[in-house]
Amino acid sequence: MKRPEPIRLRLYSRPGCHLCDQMRREVDELLADRPREWEVVDVDGDPELTRRYGETLPVLLVNGRIFARVRLPRLAQRLRLLRAADRKAEPLRTGLA
Repeated sequence: MKRPEPIRLRLYSRPGCHLCDQMRREVDELLADRPREWEVVDVDGDPELTRRYGETLPVLLVNGRIFARVRLPRLAQRLRLLRAADRKAEPLRTGLA
């Protein structure tokens, strides 16, 4: 049986962001049975990302599409996350999302 492609997850974050750490833990729990690849982007390392996201962190992209800002949606979050994960992946762009 063919193994499913990993879900590509990008988390815009900054060091010491407790909401960012919490979002990553929640996503890992929700997708525990699915292969996934994480990319964590420190917005403070890029002035444009710092300007764009400011204090509106974390921002989570699932397969190249914005899924959540600040907190994961509570209502039907697993279903929404799994649907987003099953969509065809878009190429990840460097820099801005």
